Amino acid sequence: MVLPSLMDHRELTRSKEFVISKEPRVNERIRVREVRLVDPDGGQVGIKSIEEARWLADQLGLDLVEVAPDARPPVVRLMDYGKFKYEASVKAREARKRQTRTVIKEVQFRPKIASSDFEVKRKRVERFLRDGDKVKVTMRFRGREVTHPELGRNILVRLAEAVEEFSTVETMPRLEGRQMTMVLAGVRQQKPARRTDREDKAVEEIEDKAVEEASSDAATEQPATDQAANVDDTKNQTGDDAATEQPATEQENESAEAEDA
Repeated sequence: MVLPSLMDHRELTRSKEFVISKEPRVNERIRVREVRLVDPDGGQVGIKSIEEARWLADQLGLDLVEVAPDARPPVVRLMDYGKFKYEASVKAREARKRQTRTVIKEVQFRPKIASSDFEVKRKRVERFLRDGDKVKVTMRFRGREVTHPELGRNILVRLAEAVEEFSTVETMPRLEGRQMTMVLAGVRQQKPARRTDREDKAVEEIEDKAVEEASSDAATEQPATDQAANVDDTKNQTGDDAATEQPATEQENESAEAEDA
């Protein structure tokens, strides 16, 4: 006869034998004669004995990690297992941060709701949708109100139209017993695409080129303006000389007339 305590111990030991570890076998835990060895860069080293693979790992200061235990022979890789686990945990943490948690908020309405109460609840629904949550709108009927479900449906449709800028109707109004439900999902606002560094550099080059062309055009127009000013000065000087010579010519004519007389 086996004592109960001894039976419990045997069952516990047997159950531990069937526990599958999610961690790969590393270094001394790899108990096979031959392995297919892969270097840290992913290159094939070939089939080696487990002793030779461990010796290579010790020489390089790395770990021997079993990556394909079902292969024949099993595939092991030389790597820094501690660094590998740390990088994997960082990637998993970043992936969890990028995941979006969707929360469903519930807002209840009545068929005989007043306009002021409707506006209050509409603003509440709008706030939930802006925060990125889904909203379950519930229309509750009491007594004989359930005989006129179109009243509740009209209110839900009115609400959906009031917040259509921020949401889409994920589930149309549906009557279930004494309540009608509708689910609204928020619409994600698309952010403007950010220009890459290459695009920014191209825009800067175009702007610099435009500035240079404007400067060269201004420099070209300046000599032409100076030349026109010089021409005007020459014309003015010629006119002054002609005006000076005119009185002298008249004086000569008068002297000639006096001599003839």
